[in-house]
Amino acid sequence: MFKHKIIKENQVQYIMLVLMHILLAVFIYFLPLFSKFYFISVVIFFLIRIVSASNKNKSKEVIYACCYVIGSEVLFRMTSGAFFYEAAKYLVILYMLLGIFSTGVSKKSYPYFIFLLLLIPSIFVAYMRMDYDSNLRTNIAFVLSGPVCLGISALYLYDKRITLNDLLQALKYLSLPIISMTIYLFLYNPSIKNVLKGTQSNFETSGGFGPNQVATILGVGMFILSVRLFMKSSNLSLKIVNGIILGLISFRGIVTFSRGGIMTAILMILIFLTIIYRNASRTQRSKIVYTFFVLIILGTAVWTISSSQTEGLIDKRYANQDKSGREKEDLSTGRVDLFISDLEGFINYPFLGAGANGAKELRLKNNAGLKASHNEISRLLSEHGIFAIIMLLILIVKPLLYHFNNRRNLFFYAFLCFWFATINHSAMRIAAPGFIYALALLDIKYEKRPLHRKRIV
Repeated sequence: MFKHKIIKENQVQYIMLVLMHILLAVFIYFLPLFSKFYFISVVIFFLIRIVSASNKNKSKEVIYACCYVIGSEVLFRMTSGAFFYEAAKYLVILYMLLGIFSTGVSKKSYPYFIFLLLLIPSIFVAYMRMDYDSNLRTNIAFVLSGPVCLGISALYLYDKRITLNDLLQALKYLSLPIISMTIYLFLYNPSIKNVLKGTQSNFETSGGFGPNQVATILGVGMFILSVRLFMKSSNLSLKIVNGIILGLISFRGIVTFSRGGIMTAILMILIFLTIIYRNASRTQRSKIVYTFFVLIILGTAVWTISSSQTEGLIDKRYANQDKSGREKEDLSTGRVDLFISDLEGFINYPFLGAGANGAKELRLKNNAGLKASHNEISRLLSEHGIFAIIMLLILIVKPLLYHFNNRRNLFFYAFLCFWFATINHSAMRIAAPGFIYALALLDIKYEKRPLHRKRIV
């Protein structure tokens, strides 16, 4: 990777974008209606960019647009900026369809078309089995919008060529609204100590919204800022700026008390560092090791501050203890019970499944409460039956076969890790896992460093 040319960041432009997104957070906090204006502006801005782009740049603009929407999804949800709860998924699907109709898809991406077709039977099963007082459209949208978003994204991005610099630019687009959300969280809850209740996930430190979703997207921000620290910080000033932003995002992610997103981020960072270290020259390896130690020092400082601000409760949370220091019996906080419940649904309806959102309906009928699945794999098995096995084989085997023949995507394992880890603790409640899965299928083109030949006099 480091043997290839990486275009240096325009430092002033980057800092201006960061400051602009900090200001956006301030506006949203003090003028709540501004969030809707912000949402509408994002939709129109990227729609115009995609439509007006040449076919050569179309896929790049689609990726930029989707990255920004993915990064802003949780912020729009917690501030009621979007007009529909699943708006981000709908937008990603819309932008991807614009790309598909303009530049087409790879012939080798047909398994993802099959994946999309296999989702259809669950709609008819849901229609036949769902209670009359259930909202069919809402229930189906809740569980199928994520898989459809993944399927269409993978269908379009499979084997799409993009330069490494453009992919790093796309990740920057993804990180900017996460910076806004981080600042919003500081404004919403400036004092962690005032809202401590125990070692359970904390809604107050998560902007009044779901800690799981907040921690997941902040984890994505942690990964991207770590990437920027290693690959897009060409001088000390940028290293300091990116280091500070990384520290702030990490702190707010940790104090949500939701572990899944943070642990996934750490795993992604370790995978990314292993890959770039293996691909670096001896000189570059020493720089990577140096920056890694800086990252360790930063992480230690953030954890120390988090522990102090939470009066040691965060240490107990990650040690699976309650506030009194007693070890909790269930490490998964109820997720194992939901997983087993889903498997029972698969056993009862092995062929066509219980239908879209059927797993939740079954729990309601069995007096187990109206609880949504946290595990996408078990939910697929419960609601789609034997078709789920085919879908899972496509989702796991296809990218691995592709990477076996095309190893140019340095982020492949990190992206795939995020998808797999996230769907196992947070299902597909947000659009990020589906879209980031599709990013693993990109064909990365590297720009060679210019050759400096001696002039022949």
